[in-house]
Amino acid sequence: MTVGFIGGKFLPLHLGHVYAIIHASTMVDELYVVLSHSKKRDTELFSESNMKYIPPQVRLRWLSQLTRDMPQVKVMSIEDDYGNDDYNWAEGAELIKGKIGKRIDYVFSSEYEYGEIFQELYPNSKHVLIDPERHSVSISATKIRQEGVFNHWEFIPDVVKPYFVKKIVIIGTESCGKSTLTRNLAKLYNTTYVSEYGRTVCEELGGCDGVIAKEDYRKIAYGHKMEEYKAIEKANKLVFIDTEAIVTQFYSNLYNQEHQPVLDEMAKLQDYDLWLLLEPDVKWVDDGLRVHGEEAMRIHNNESLKELLDNQKITYNILSGDYHRRLISAVELIEELLKI
Repeated sequence: MTVGFIGGKFLPLHLGHVYAIIHASTMVDELYVVLSHSKKRDTELFSESNMKYIPPQVRLRWLSQLTRDMPQVKVMSIEDDYGNDDYNWAEGAELIKGKIGKRIDYVFSSEYEYGEIFQELYPNSKHVLIDPERHSVSISATKIRQEGVFNHWEFIPDVVKPYFVKKIVIIGTESCGKSTLTRNLAKLYNTTYVSEYGRTVCEELGGCDGVIAKEDYRKIAYGHKMEEYKAIEKANKLVFIDTEAIVTQFYSNLYNQEHQPVLDEMAKLQDYDLWLLLEPDVKWVDDGLRVHGEEAMRIHNNESLKELLDNQKITYNILSGDYHRRLISAVELIEELLKI
């Protein structure tokens, strides 16, 4: 049985890595993909980048997902304490050899410069170069970190993309245009969106006034979150989300006079990249489910929602004006987000 390994930091995993892993897997009976990580070294690599540090567990999951249907490929993680400039190659080699625990016949890489040190550290192994000139896949992790993941989205594997998707949530009270803006933005950016799950539940129950019970709000918040996960898996850089746990709490207060601690706890666990709050200054539309159309009540409800957001220390952007003005304002904020 022939054994080989290919290592890397995978910051982030890209299609160049995938190309090398796939080719290497066809040249040996057993391939070990080694994630080498150090908090010090990895943090240094992100110091001059707008990208955030990617934890090793995330990278390990990417590799595991990528190779889960490749029984001859084994993924492993090795940690050390060195920085980028003082990495101890000899110590790293001993850790790799010890963890693999077998004779290593082939060492794979895409770097000419590793030839000499691999010959020294793995004298009984053959160093095989895979696409060292980057002719087949013209990308590097360094370039992605420097120029941004969205500028090289076509080189990001599908198992990796969900991690980088920016989550934009659109919130507001009744008849403020959330659904319309959510759908329009998703179409504009050719991506997925999440509809207000509370409306789905309400319609399933018949849609009459007073049909939602206390326990339904927990179901709504949970069901909505599961729809988010599905949409993120298929998203193109962005996902647009109509409503979340704080708005669900608002409706629990409004319709059932019940403030539910479980919804507060769910709200604390939320992680959105951009919050857009729509003012109730567009024409009221009676769709058969809405019941608070009086101007004074709309203003009061809007202030109540803002209070809930402030209590959770949410930083939100307020959009007002007609539908076109809201769309323009939203796009301006989203374009800034895409630069990060």
